[in-house]
Amino acid sequence: MGQGLWRVARNQQLQQEGYSEQGYLTREQSRRMAASNISNANHRRQAQGGIDIYHLLKTRKSKEQEGFINLEMLPPELSFTILSYLNATDLCLASCVWQDLANDELLWQGLCKSTWGHCSIYNKNPPLGFSFRRLYMQLDEGSLTFNANPDEGVNYFMSKGILDDSPKEIAKFIFCTRTLNWKKLRIYLDERRDVLDDLVTLHNFRNQFLPNALREFFRHIHAPEERGEYLETLITKFSHRFCACNPDLMRELGLSPDAVYVLCYSLILLSIDLTSPHVKNKMSKREFIRNTRRAAQNISEDFVGHLYDNIYLIGHVAA
Repeated sequence: MGQGLWRVARNQQLQQEGYSEQGYLTREQSRRMAASNISNANHRRQAQGGIDIYHLLKTRKSKEQEGFINLEMLPPELSFTILSYLNATDLCLASCVWQDLANDELLWQGLCKSTWGHCSIYNKNPPLGFSFRRLYMQLDEGSLTFNANPDEGVNYFMSKGILDDSPKEIAKFIFCTRTLNWKKLRIYLDERRDVLDDLVTLHNFRNQFLPNALREFFRHIHAPEERGEYLETLITKFSHRFCACNPDLMRELGLSPDAVYVLCYSLILLSIDLTSPHVKNKMSKREFIRNTRRAAQNISEDFVGHLYDNIYLIGHVAA
């Protein structure tokens, strides 16, 4: 009696779950048949001499047939566009496969001008046997020489006819080049103040907020790690250049180059105060306004407050 009641309850449970006793047996039988089929299939594969291996080899062969696209079969415009994304090393490797395409002068000209934006030789008639690929190698070697010894690097560029012996040409080369070591560049500009003067005049600070303009300036001309005569020279040159680029703003705010000089020094000190982990008690906005207006009384309180907000939100002006 007890076993009968248990069997009735079990059948009801199976029916609620979507099974019946017959269905349950059918499912078990299907599982056994599927397992038997898999086992038989494995035996057949072994008997037929390894169909799996043949399938793998066939797939691999089809992938090898696909391979890389042959750029010589594409339109020249499309091939040059693809190769233009390569750097100099990859382009040299590509020339081993597609010699005519990868050695094209337009590709190497683009590499030269994207890395060294200005060279005196760009604006001259190329000499006989000139090659932009050879020029790239010379520019790269000259940059490495500059990063070891700035004077020797500049002399190398001049000896190869890449740069003219002119402070303005050297300044343009430095302004448009990002491969020069900034520490060596700082030493060179400290010694060549004529190049520094021309480099400052290349900056355009028109309609820029003062802290943002100062960041851009120090992005090209890195500030020294310590205070001294060179830092004062940089801030002085920046102040005059900023006023020259924004004459209307200077008249509206009543600022002079001397007042901009004071503001720049205040921004540098504030940047150090807010970003240095060694300064525990950070300068507040009210303190910065009071100290700055004490040094430059004609500056409005709102303008000085905006300066503080910029440093607080964006960060150091000479990082």
